[in-house]
Amino acid sequence: MSGHETPKCPTVPTDLTTTVARALQEDIGDGDITAALVPAAQHASATVITREAAVICGQPWFDSVFAQLASDITIEWHISEGSRVAANMLLCSLQGPARALLTGERTALNFLQTLSGTATAVSRYVDAVAGTGTAIVDTRKTLPCLRTAQKYAVVCGGGANHRIGLYDGILIKENHIAAAGSIRQAIAAARALRAPVPLMTEAETLDEALAALEADVDLLLIDDFSLEDIREAVAATRAHRARGGRTAIEYSGGANLDTVRTIAETGVDRIAVGAITKHVHAIDLSMRFKNAS
Repeated sequence: MSGHETPKCPTVPTDLTTTVARALQEDIGDGDITAALVPAAQHASATVITREAAVICGQPWFDSVFAQLASDITIEWHISEGSRVAANMLLCSLQGPARALLTGERTALNFLQTLSGTATAVSRYVDAVAGTGTAIVDTRKTLPCLRTAQKYAVVCGGGANHRIGLYDGILIKENHIAAAGSIRQAIAAARALRAPVPLMTEAETLDEALAALEADVDLLLIDDFSLEDIREAVAATRAHRARGGRTAIEYSGGANLDTVRTIAETGVDRIAVGAITKHVHAIDLSMRFKNAS
């Protein structure tokens, strides 16, 4: 990974505490039977290292796991959230009741490795389009119950968020267009809602793209266009904006690390990549216990 500045991570989601609580309940159930083998008064220290290069993300979830298990666990982070690290780097040191450290180990690492995997994947796409002015954005193709966490990780990796869910944006897709009768009818129905959210629409043909521009939607998503058609849609969008329109243009439809640079060079404002949140490669992390007392 290249060595740019660490992106500024966003404010943590409001559902963080409840997400962590659900994860702990899933793992602990009626109690950690194995941890009970360790004397209740025993304290220990531990360290977490990464076995591979990564963008580290998920510290607030990691911290919350141990905070919910014991109030006297201390965690010292040696790197900041969103940092790019090399293999075998020390990430943090922990001290506290041995039982709580043992009980929280897997849940804490699960959050950290998954969100770091998301942030790392995003950073690779961001690196691939560097200098083009094109942003990498996420989709709703997220892991169940981890949407807000993964969208946080996307920003930590240098990307940007699309809508969070079905409630904070109107996105007209091919099935909506088919059900409404045409893209123009779908857009008209969306305008009639007067919803205070962005109006976005997919287009599968240049004719649909031009119709969306004519309606001055907030965002035009061109889906699986050829490079020639992408360039034509970009030119039409720029001409529309030169006349005072506001529409931004986004490419969606299976961009990967081999193709994303070429797509970005057409001049699209954004490229949506579902793989950054759905094809998660968890980062290989390890917690090592040291002395016990």
